[in-house]
Amino acid sequence: MGAKLLCLFLVSALLAYYIYTPIPEDIEEPWKVMLITASFRAMGHLAEVANQLGLMHYMEGLMLLTAAEYVAPTSDENVTVTDTEFSNVAVRLYLPRRTSDGLRRAVIYFHGGGWCVGSAGMKSYDHLTRWTSNMLNAVVVSVNYRLAPKYHFPIQFEDVYSVTKFFLQSSVLSQYGVDPDRICVAGDSAGGNLAAAVAQQLLEDSEVKIKLKAQALLYPALQTLDLNLPSYQENEHKPILPKSLMVKFWSEYFTSDSSLREAMASNRHVPVESSHLFQFVNWSNLLPEELKKDHVYSSPTYGSSELAQKYPGFLDTRAAPLLASDAQLRGLPLAYILTCEHDVLRDDGIMYAERLRAAGVPVTHDHAKNAFHGAMMFVLSPAELAIGHRLLSRYIEWLNENL
Repeated sequence: MGAKLLCLFLVSALLAYYIYTPIPEDIEEPWKVMLITASFRAMGHLAEVANQLGLMHYMEGLMLLTAAEYVAPTSDENVTVTDTEFSNVAVRLYLPRRTSDGLRRAVIYFHGGGWCVGSAGMKSYDHLTRWTSNMLNAVVVSVNYRLAPKYHFPIQFEDVYSVTKFFLQSSVLSQYGVDPDRICVAGDSAGGNLAAAVAQQLLEDSEVKIKLKAQALLYPALQTLDLNLPSYQENEHKPILPKSLMVKFWSEYFTSDSSLREAMASNRHVPVESSHLFQFVNWSNLLPEELKKDHVYSSPTYGSSELAQKYPGFLDTRAAPLLASDAQLRGLPLAYILTCEHDVLRDDGIMYAERLRAAGVPVTHDHAKNAFHGAMMFVLSPAELAIGHRLLSRYIEWLNENL
């Protein structure tokens, strides 16, 4: 009996140690967040073991979560849902059943997942896009772009850009009853990166006559140059997206070559020839004083030119929209940018909001001080969070008022 109690105690202690994660005091429902974080961490550890044993790539291991969360396209009384293809790229299409007095609004949505995981068919994304379609009486196109490690940059960008360009044709908009003056691109995390890049590219594409009205970027990843911003330092081990995982996502977007990941982890991946780009991500000029805190800006430590020559994508504005010049930002559609305090990507979004404003672009910057990366996705049981509902409501409210 004593041995059993001892074993039970040890197992309980180990489980508690594994589950426990320090949670910032201002985050609501800390135990629920702790359990969510532990489940993500467990998935990461299992993926790492599978990778070390040669069973599957690390990212393929994480994709098991995507597969587990998949829901088939299911219509309801409010929205008709179908899986189809636009320009040979898989999309999930949401068409509202409600009658409309005129042409409808439209949202083209790009899911998150570090360009490596996720899908439009995941339960959380299906809920988000279905809810968007129903609440706004809008056509929603959710894009299933191809993923790393099988496909690297620029495939992900090319897929979402191809879908957007296809949808913006007058004949397609007419087919779905969409108002050409009320179209938005949106996305979260890596999807926010893709949405920002698409909006920039459309400005330079003379073939596209119909322009976007808006862009909605939800805790977006926007730059590859400085992976040691104050937000990366402060949130290195915070819930859902620790710095180590974000570095893996960034490097895998461009290559499976571990040398790039190692260089990014030490923030020594940018060659001196690209030093002029740091002006666009200089947080000492772009962050508000309250976020600089006690951080001291230091000049970048440059890396090998060889990496940039082999994998030039990480210096490409299509992968890092924050690297666009001021001239390239002028004329962009009005923007909604959501950032979360406890997120390594916080400063990316804040700096982009500042640069867009300086370029004359109307910006609504919604900073959630008590939220972490991905919080808006947690609106379904059993991983349901009050903050997720509030952030989703604020996003829908902005679209309703501005689109």
